[in-house]
Amino acid sequence: MRLHHIQISMPRGQEAEARRFYVEGLGMSEASKPPALAGRGGCWFRALHAGTVVAEVHLGVEDEFIPAKKAHPGLVCDSLQEWETLAGRLDSMGYDLSWAERETFEGYLRFHVRDGFGNRLEIMTPAN
Repeated sequence: MRLHHIQISMPRGQEAEARRFYVEGLGMSEASKPPALAGRGGCWFRALHAGTVVAEVHLGVEDEFIPAKKAHPGLVCDSLQEWETLAGRLDSMGYDLSWAERETFEGYLRFHVRDGFGNRLEIMTPAN
């Protein structure tokens, strides 16, 4: 078994903000939704490594949207440089980063960031 994708929620009509965070901020690519699902709103994003999908995040619309306070996807950067560059880009774009748990996950460095809707994401890199 392997993970295909994770789904988190977003408010209706905020696809432009989703693209700003996930494409411009995180560097993911937008994936086309199947025609049967496209009318529901929301967006799908994926990260590729050497042409292989390594992470996929689906944002589904909830009319009474409330961001989860603790639930989150954890994404891993391959290097400290990639991780620091990503943190700098997200910070410069005005997203809320937290370094409070930087060294609390054995074997990794990490920070948490909130997307434009308040969803929490954990961004990690090996602590080598």
